[in-house]
Amino acid sequence: MTADTIPYSHPLRVADLATRKPTRFDLKPDATTCNQIAASLGLLALDKLRFAGEIRPQGGRDWLLEATLGATVTQACVVTLAPVTNRIEEDVTRHYLADMPEPEGEEVEMPEDDSVEALTDVIDPGAVLIEALALSLPLYPRADGAELGTARFAEPGAEPLSDEALKPFAGLADLLKKGDDTA
Repeated sequence: MTADTIPYSHPLRVADLATRKPTRFDLKPDATTCNQIAASLGLLALDKLRFAGEIRPQGGRDWLLEATLGATVTQACVVTLAPVTNRIEEDVTRHYLADMPEPEGEEVEMPEDDSVEALTDVIDPGAVLIEALALSLPLYPRADGAELGTARFAEPGAEPLSDEALKPFAGLADLLKKGDDTA
């Protein structure tokens, strides 16, 4: 997603943030916005979405965002495509650094702390909400009792091979035993 395609934004200009106390926010997107977010993330449904926290100064020029993400998401089961509903509760932290070191050279190492970002003119808790939600979604949602079956394929008239038959050394012990019997 690019900045133009973020389905929810709540930008706060850094110049307007209080420098002596936290700036609190409590984002609760409406149903239409939740539907747009769900569509952009490939969800079947998104309910009870809330992102609440604060942005406060840290040191001389840096900022810290701490918040809690709560959402009820419905995804398609990876096996049956049946709806699977999960509750997400995540603590989210972002450190915005005024003097973020610039990467040097052709090979760039990713920082170990993925909560660190370069400070710009705007801190957008709405964009952080979308990113945190996307990162916290279950990768392989599975409905209760859904199991992958065994698929066996063959040409018409041929017997499908089993996993055991495909193992190259599966019958080696039997062959060695037969060799010992004939000696």
